[in-house]
Amino acid sequence: MNKLLVTLIAGLFATSVYAQAPAATPAVVKAEATANKDIAKAEAKEAKVVAKSDEKVSKASADATEKKTKAHSKAVKAHAEATTDVAKADPEDKMKAEAKAEKKVAKANLKAEKKMIKADEKAEKVAVEAGADKATAAAKTHEAKVEAVSDVKKAAAKH
Repeated sequence: MNKLLVTLIAGLFATSVYAQAPAATPAVVKAEATANKDIAKAEAKEAKVVAKSDEKVSKASADATEKKTKAHSKAVKAHAEATTDVAKADPEDKMKAEAKAEKKVAKANLKAEKKMIKADEKAEKVAVEAGADKATAAAKTHEAKVEAVSDVKKAAAKH
């Protein structure tokens, strides 16, 4: 029983000695402070890039919507003009006027569709570029964090 008690007490002292963290040296403290500063700087840069990218996407989307609205309104105007031309036509020229109007409407629709497609394409391109910028910024932030942790470990290893 005494041997068991002595072994338990000795084990308790041994684990308490190993459980204590080594005292932080001034070099380690300085490295940690620098690391925290670098990480904060990297995160701020990333936040800036994300905000700028989101703003670009917003602006591109708004521009696309505006261009699409203009294209649609021009097509509607062409439809109205074609309908008016058919209504004004003489009864004997009605068929000819209708054919001409249909051609005009089809041409206006095609032109509007092309403009809408280009507007969407441009907005998508901006969105993809913004996504790439965000991913790059996130990768740079991750790199800065890893480097900071590495520097702290180096400082701790020296002392």
